[in-house]
Amino acid sequence: MHLIGLPELSVWPARARIRAAILNSGTDWPDARITVSVSPTIPRAFETAADLALALVTLAAAGVIPPERIAGRVFLGELGLDGRICPIRGILAAVGAAVQAGMRTVVVPAECAPEAAQVPGAVVIPVTRLAEVVDRLQAATLDGARYRAVGPSACPASSLDLAEVPGNEAARRALEVCAAGGHHLFLLGDGPATMLAERLPGILPPLDPGAAREVAEIYSLAGRSDQAPGTSPPISAPHHTSTPATLFGSVAGNRPGAVSLAHRGVLHLADAPEFSRQVLDALRGPMGNGEVRVAGLGRTVRYPARFMLVLDARPCACPEGGDCICTPVTRRRYLDRLVPLLPRVSVRAPVAWEARREGAGESSAVVAARVAAARERAADRLAGTPWRTNAVVPALELRTRFPAEPAAVELLRSTVQTGQLTSEALPQVLRVAWTVADLRGADRPTVEDAVEALHLWTGDSSDGGR
Repeated sequence: MHLIGLPELSVWPARARIRAAILNSGTDWPDARITVSVSPTIPRAFETAADLALALVTLAAAGVIPPERIAGRVFLGELGLDGRICPIRGILAAVGAAVQAGMRTVVVPAECAPEAAQVPGAVVIPVTRLAEVVDRLQAATLDGARYRAVGPSACPASSLDLAEVPGNEAARRALEVCAAGGHHLFLLGDGPATMLAERLPGILPPLDPGAAREVAEIYSLAGRSDQAPGTSPPISAPHHTSTPATLFGSVAGNRPGAVSLAHRGVLHLADAPEFSRQVLDALRGPMGNGEVRVAGLGRTVRYPARFMLVLDARPCACPEGGDCICTPVTRRRYLDRLVPLLPRVSVRAPVAWEARREGAGESSAVVAARVAAARERAADRLAGTPWRTNAVVPALELRTRFPAEPAAVELLRSTVQTGQLTSEALPQVLRVAWTVADLRGADRPTVEDAVEALHLWTGDSSDGGR
């Protein structure tokens, strides 16, 4: 048996799996020289997914199966040596691509059927063994056991509640503004930054069906289908010791990284200055265009990565709870590691451990209701455009199609002239001002909205927020 079109190191293992599976399924191996040509070339990460198809075309060419009964169908699955059909990762994306190509009937491992059935328009047929597939193809009964298609399941509401976070009114307000407008957030201080970041998905609106399927495809490709969040926005919190491949994905394994696992959700970088400069520099691309591009092995792979970034950092590198011996210069150098990212972060807020005040703070449900109303208001205003949140509206559109009140614009321009704000930061502050106005239910940002947006940009909570 000769296999053409597979990576060189994959030919022998694939040939051994296919031959053993056919023989152990009770079917005779064809007594002839067999040449199978695979075109186009299968990426190495998905070569085992072609085992079932390669075995069936071999049997069809030998006359064991009528060739017309495998035509027009897609067969996905890795073969075990005993003839079992083993599950594969990336099944959701593969079935989606098959349906887009006009191949609606897909035969998949039984363990992958619930996942594959989430693709609209797919006719999913679950199978467990190669012998079962051969028998049903010979008897023309393969289509008799279709799997009923279901949509993405809604996950139960998160048990993490904002009411559990003591004090930090400025940070809570910043969290609400970021959730309403899709802005990035920087939390600075020795406080409950991680608690706030973990509760951000709980105040975001549920994902629409299209976005939920995008997220599910990414988790399927990463081999984490059981961790897919359903209609809840995902959160990814990689450790600062993670390698670039773990964070951004790899070409060799065709596996998305932690940054893409935050698509349509939250990417939380705790102790952000501890991440390498290489990682922080590489994050600028996804923050700008919403995708990760990884090059290698003569090709480039693109993974979607449109997320809300939450950075948190302590004032210095000293251990938490210990005596700080850092000089002002040392502290500045520590935080200067975030220079590549901070110009793209629109909201900053201090965090500190505070004694719980009389009565608990607002719950996540109360804040989520305001966020949902603000997002609906922004979506109505942006209807007919490719944008759905204030954070991605281009600067030109903010000046022409969606201008703030003249007094608010004049205030922000005066801060640019006095050097308090750079011209590059002006559009970001305007976007935040629009979000503040949406939370108030106003038609356009006023001077008060611009002032709060300025305070959120600088991280000064003296007069900003409520």
